[in-house]
Amino acid sequence: MKNSIYYTAQEVAQMLGISRGHAYKIVKNLNVELQQQGYITIAGRVPKKYLREHYYGLTIEQEAELLTN
Repeated sequence: MKNSIYYTAQEVAQMLGISRGHAYKIVKNLNVELQQQGYITIAGRVPKKYLREHYYGLTIEQEAELLTN
């Protein structure tokens, strides 16, 4: 599903250059924030827009480039 509105923890790890385990912790923390705001979340996935808003300097173009390499 290429046009998903979510990133998996594996994609987050690849984009940020971190381990998959650390990416899962980041995704979990972002999902906790979303749950506190009343949103329903999916374990191991984070909305693309929410990740962009919470990581300084991460643009759509950079995301596409990092995921294709």
